[in-house]
Amino acid sequence: MTELIWEGKYVDGKRQSPVRVALPFQTIETVNESAADRRRNLELFSSGRETEWRNRLIWGDKKYVLPSLLPEFAGKVNLIYIDPPFDTGANFSFMAHIPDSEEMFTKEPSIIEQKAYRDTWGVSQEERQRGVQSLDRYLGWLSDALVFLHELLAPDGSIYAHLGTNVSHYVKALMDEIFGVKGYVNEIVWKRQSAKSGAFEGMGQYGRIHESILFYCKSDTRVWNQQYTPYDAEYTNAFYKYVEPGTGRKFQLGDLTAAGTRKGDSGKRILIEGEEVFPPPGRHWALGLKPGETVQAAMDRLIAEKRIWYEPGKMPRYKRYLDDMPGVMLQDVWTDIGPVPAQGGERLNYDTQKPEELLKRIITASSREGDLVLDCFVGSGTTAAVAEKLGRRWIACDLGRFAIQTTRKRLLSIVGVKPFAIQNLGKYERQAWQAAAFETKATRDVLEQQVQRESAYRTFILDLYRATPFMGNIWLHGIKSGRMVHIGAVDTPVTVSDVKTIAREVWKLVSVGKVESKAAADILGWDFALDLNETARQVAGESRIDISFKKIPREVLEKKAVEQGDIKFFELGSLSVESKQKGRELTIKLTDFVIPRDDVPEEVWSAIKHWSQMIDYWAVDWDFRNDTFHNQWQSYRTRKDPKIELSARNEYSEPGTYRVMVKVIDILGNDTTKTLEVKVK
Repeated sequence: MTELIWEGKYVDGKRQSPVRVALPFQTIETVNESAADRRRNLELFSSGRETEWRNRLIWGDKKYVLPSLLPEFAGKVNLIYIDPPFDTGANFSFMAHIPDSEEMFTKEPSIIEQKAYRDTWGVSQEERQRGVQSLDRYLGWLSDALVFLHELLAPDGSIYAHLGTNVSHYVKALMDEIFGVKGYVNEIVWKRQSAKSGAFEGMGQYGRIHESILFYCKSDTRVWNQQYTPYDAEYTNAFYKYVEPGTGRKFQLGDLTAAGTRKGDSGKRILIEGEEVFPPPGRHWALGLKPGETVQAAMDRLIAEKRIWYEPGKMPRYKRYLDDMPGVMLQDVWTDIGPVPAQGGERLNYDTQKPEELLKRIITASSREGDLVLDCFVGSGTTAAVAEKLGRRWIACDLGRFAIQTTRKRLLSIVGVKPFAIQNLGKYERQAWQAAAFETKATRDVLEQQVQRESAYRTFILDLYRATPFMGNIWLHGIKSGRMVHIGAVDTPVTVSDVKTIAREVWKLVSVGKVESKAAADILGWDFALDLNETARQVAGESRIDISFKKIPREVLEKKAVEQGDIKFFELGSLSVESKQKGRELTIKLTDFVIPRDDVPEEVWSAIKHWSQMIDYWAVDWDFRNDTFHNQWQSYRTRKDPKIELSARNEYSEPGTYRVMVKVIDILGNDTTKTLEVKVK
C-alpha cells in the first residue's frame, strides 16, 4: 500500500493516534427560542423524554470538540463539509469597523487563535533543525481531525474537503488512507475567479484561478441527488430551434420509432387525424406504453398532451420541450459559480468566505431534508446558513470567536430560523487539564492529592501572572506590585461572597502590617458570577479596597503558548442598564458600556464618540433562570443596516418576579452580561 509519511506520524516506529478526550458540552446560550419553545423543552426534560433537536454552534478547538461529539453522533452525521486553511496567519484576523465612522482596523488574532495557528503550522527553531516543516505539522493536525470525522460519518454519508491546490494532492493521499481508496468519488475543480490580467505576469507561472474539493464517501450506498446545469446558448440554438406559437416554448423533434420489429400492434398502422401511418420498414413504434395501453391509445394520449408534431404525408415526431429537460448532468469542473461578490448582502468581510451557491449544490446533492450536516471550520457561517435554509440539521464549530459571532448574526438574519444553541466545553476541559498537568506525590489520600494539585495549579498561574506566591492564607495566593492576588478555581466561578471574603482578608493583612501592600487586590478567574463588576464597585466603596477582575485566558492550557510567553490577562468589561415599567410592560435601555482597551489600537479610539459604537450585538433573556441564557430579543449591526437599537420592550403575560439578563457582544467578539430583577403585578 502506498502511504504518505510526514515528520511526527510515527514515534519509535508506532503510529501516533489522536488524543481521545470526550468532554460534556455546556450550553451557554440558546438563540431565537421562544418562551413556548423553552417551556416545552423543560417539560420534556423533566419527564425524562428526549428534548427537541437544537442545531449547535460550538466555540472550541477541533481536537477537543470532535472526540466530544463521538458519544452522541458517531455514525450519525450525513454530510461533512470542511474548508481547512493552510499556512496562513491571517485565518483569525478580521477587519473591525467602528460604527458611525469611516474608521476600520485589522483585529489581529487573539492569543488562543495564534496558538491554534502555531499548533497547526508553527515550527520551532529546534524542529526546523530536525527537518520538521509546516506541511508536516498541517498533515498531522488534519489527519487527527479526519480520523474523528470518519467515525462521525454515517454509513451512507459523504465528506467534501475544500482545499487550495498547494496541498490538495497531499490531502488526497491522506484521505485515501483514512477513508480507503474506494471511498474516493471525485476531485471537483471549482473555478473561483476569472483571470486577473497581470496578476501573475512576470512570475513565471500560469494564473491560479481554481481550488479543489475532494469528495469521499464511507460506502457505496451514499446519498445522491443528481444535479444538473443549464444548457448553454450554443447547444439550445442548435438543437432546440423550434418555438411553439403562443407559448414561446422552445422544443426539438424526436423520433417515435425504434429499430427492429415487434409482435403485436407495435408494427401496425395507427390513425393520426384520420390518416393511416405505418412505422418505416424494420422499425416499430416506441411510444412509452403504459401498462395495458395499446399503441393507438398511446398515440391518442400524446396528441391530447400536445406532444405530437405532424404534417400529412410525413412521419409524426415527438415534441421535446427545453423547459422539461433537467439540463446537463453536473460534471466535476464547476465554472458556473463565482466567488462571493464584493458588493451585496452575502459579503461579510471574511477572507475565507465561500458563496452560498457552492454549499447549496454540495448539500443538495449529498443529503436529504432533515439530515445532519457538520462543518468544523465554519468561518463566516456559510454551511450553517445554507443547511438551515435547505431544512437540514447542522452542527457548526470554530475556534475563532469572531467566526462564532459572525455566524450567529448571519443565522439570525434568516427569516424563520429555528432555535439553535451556542456551546463550549467550559469547565470540563479545564478539569481534565488540571488533572493531567499537575502531578501529585504518590498517596492513597485522595483529598491530599487534590490539595497538592490545586497548590501546583495556583503556583503555575501566579508564575504566568508574574506574581510572587504568598503562603499561609486561604483566599490570597500571591502579590504583585503591591496588590494582593487571588487565583480562582478551574471549575467554579468567582462569586460575590468570594469577593467580600477576599476583601476582609486583604484588610486583615494590611491592618496588622503583615505585608507592605496597598489595600488592593487582583482577582483572577475563569468565570465570574453575574454583574460582578458592579458588585465589586459596591464592595470597594464599602471596604475601601481597589479591586480588579481579570480573566484567566484559555491558552494557559496550551503548553506552547506558555513556553513562548503568549499569556495575557485582560480586565472584564462593564455594562450599565436602566429599566422602566408600565403595567406589565418592561422597557430596558443600555446607558453605558466600558470595555478594556487592550485589543483596540490607540489611534482607533479617536473615532469613538459614543460608547454604543463598541457594541455589535446585544440580546435579552426576559426570564433568566440561572441556567442557560435564552436569547428572546436581539438587535445587531449588519452591512446593510449598521444601526443598532439601544432599548427593548417586553410585555409579560403573568405577574411575578422576573430576572432579566442582558448580553452585549462588542465589535471584537467579547461578551459582557448584566442582570436585573423586576416585579410584575
